[in-house]
Amino acid sequence: MMNTAIVVGIDGSRTAWSALAWAADDAERRGVPLRIVHVREPWLAEHPLSASSDKETLTERCDRLLASAAERAHELAPATRISMALVTGAVIERLKTESETADTVVVGSRGLGGFAGLVLGSVGLGLAGYAESPVVVVRRLPRDGSGEIVAGYDGSPCADMALEYALAQAAARRARLRVLYGRRYPVTAPHPAGYGPLQVDEAAEIGQRLMPWREKYPDIELIESIVREHPVPALAAASRAADLVVVGSRGLGGFTSAMLGSVSHGVLQRAHCPVAVVEFTRRRCP
Repeated sequence: MMNTAIVVGIDGSRTAWSALAWAADDAERRGVPLRIVHVREPWLAEHPLSASSDKETLTERCDRLLASAAERAHELAPATRISMALVTGAVIERLKTESETADTVVVGSRGLGGFAGLVLGSVGLGLAGYAESPVVVVRRLPRDGSGEIVAGYDGSPCADMALEYALAQAAARRARLRVLYGRRYPVTAPHPAGYGPLQVDEAAEIGQRLMPWREKYPDIELIESIVREHPVPALAAASRAADLVVVGSRGLGGFTSAMLGSVSHGVLQRAHCPVAVVEFTRRRCP
């Protein structure tokens, strides 16, 4: 996927501009093209019913938004190849289509028209776990880079894909990577489904699973953190001091029909920094 672009969806909202800044920065850092996409919904009128003849049309407004976004992206990432696209359709479906050939899809946490009390809007929720590429949801940008990326890990295939993405981000940023494993239950308690005790020596198992990744990325400082609490509050707390949190779309024990697991959903709702959700998609399977 070396020639694919980072796709950022924009709609003029505050968080969309934050998403654009994150995407431009990531594209510049990793040497990847940037594609700015605005989705025009087909049911919106070209001319507002109450508009006079001198008001701009919907097409003109869309073109102006894309031009403004491209200008801002050029300022943030002058060495990056930037393209624009105005597409028509339902926002989530069109961004899912974009994800089929994208390196990453980046969106703001809430778009225009969202309820103020919602942390995560329908677009971010609709893409995470369903897109063919990693999805980065940006609520706000970290004020000061901490030089740390946090990855949630439980040994599942999605977690390994998320860890690979997190390591690539850490390498590009020259950052350290904290791999966080949250114990959902006390290690000596019986399994909640009644299938026997949970494994006691979790630290040794996690360390063994991470060994191949340490060998593949020897220059990255990789820190193991095993905490005695549920992964969602643990990752939310870690996000306060992180530049990025990375999670798999589903972990161990997740229902196969549920495209977005409870942990990834909870982290998207509660994180204080951008969140990347990585799905174990068909295009990544051998």
